[in-house]
Amino acid sequence: MEKDYLQLALATFNGGMWYGWKTHDDSGNKIPNDQRMTYANIKIIKDGATMPTEAEVNAKIQELKDAEQTAIDKKASGKQKLKDLGLDDAEINALIG
Repeated sequence: MEKDYLQLALATFNGGMWYGWKTHDDSGNKIPNDQRMTYANIKIIKDGATMPTEAEVNAKIQELKDAEQTAIDKKASGKQKLKDLGLDDAEINALIG
């Protein structure tokens, strides 16, 4: 299952669950569920919350993806360093999984 980076990013603003999703567009037409979770369909549901700009949300999404990739890269680098020290795959997996 692919991570929902939009929701992960939105949760970092305004102290958490401050948003919901519009169910109908401005003309009153129902928005299909598979099209609702977009920046354009965010609605504020928490008093005092402010809407981050789309650029801020996109920057946070990229920050989350970059941090995830950095963790993956560091794990791979650590495994390679252990191999360079002479450990085999079974020993490495026993240590770090």
